[in-house]
Amino acid sequence: MMPEKWVSVIGNIKDNFKVKDEGKFHSDEEGGTDIEFIEFDGPLGLMRLEFISRPVILDKKTIYSNRIGSETKIDYVYSPDEKSHILVVYKWDESQNDWLEMDDNNLFN
Repeated sequence: MMPEKWVSVIGNIKDNFKVKDEGKFHSDEEGGTDIEFIEFDGPLGLMRLEFISRPVILDKKTIYSNRIGSETKIDYVYSPDEKSHILVVYKWDESQNDWLEMDDNNLFN
């Protein structure tokens, strides 16, 4: 999903459903990850959408030694300007008192 489409989805949610919470946060792990989220009362109950933006991985460098018992380390090289975007949909489960990720098969049924 592209950022322009995410803005459109947020607008549609705000127009059609009651928003419980929304926000964004940044993590410096994995080259810098930005997560925007919105929680709302949807047709399936309490729902949460997360739009995750991460830098594209350009290269993977493996550092190792041929000695027995030595450690292997993987260093990633991230793009400074290219990002990959992922949309993750969650539904609140009262029995587990936690968010459950919805897969593509259950999303549109």
